Amino acid sequence: QVQLVESGGGSVQAGGSLRLSCAPSGYTYGSDCVAWFRQAPGKEREGVAATYTDGDGRTYVADSVKGRFIISQDNAKNTVYLQMNSLKPEDTAMYYCAAESDVLCSKRWFYSAEYTYWGQGTQVTVSS
Repeated sequence: QVQLVESGGGSVQAGGSLRLSCAPSGYTYGSDCVAWFRQAPGKEREGVAATYTDGDGRTYVADSVKGRFIISQDNAKNTVYLQMNSLKPEDTAMYYCAAESDVLCSKRWFYSAEYTYWGQGTQVTVSS
C-alpha cells in the first residue's frame, strides 16, 4: 500500500514563500503522475499542479497559481516539491499530494477522483 507523506506547511504572511514536500512511504516513484491539490473550508478540492515522475520534465500548473507556484521532482530524494511564492490569503487551504499512473497527467491531472493514493494533507495559512 503506497502512502504519501506531505510536509512543509505552516503559517506565513502574504507575499511569503513555502515549499511543500511529498514523499512516498515504501515506494519509489516511477511512471507516476503526482499532483498537488488544495481544499479550503467550504470549497471543492482544486488541482494546483502535477508532474510526471519518470524524468519526462513536463509539468502542469493551474491558472490560479501560474507564475507563483512551481512543481518539481528530486529523483535522488524520491520527493516531489511544490514551491509556493508570492503567497496570498486566498491560497490558504489544506494541501494534499496524490499519485496515480502517469497516463493521467496530460489531460486529466486535475480530476481528484482519478487518483488512488493520497497523503494526509498539510495546512497552509496565509495572513494578510
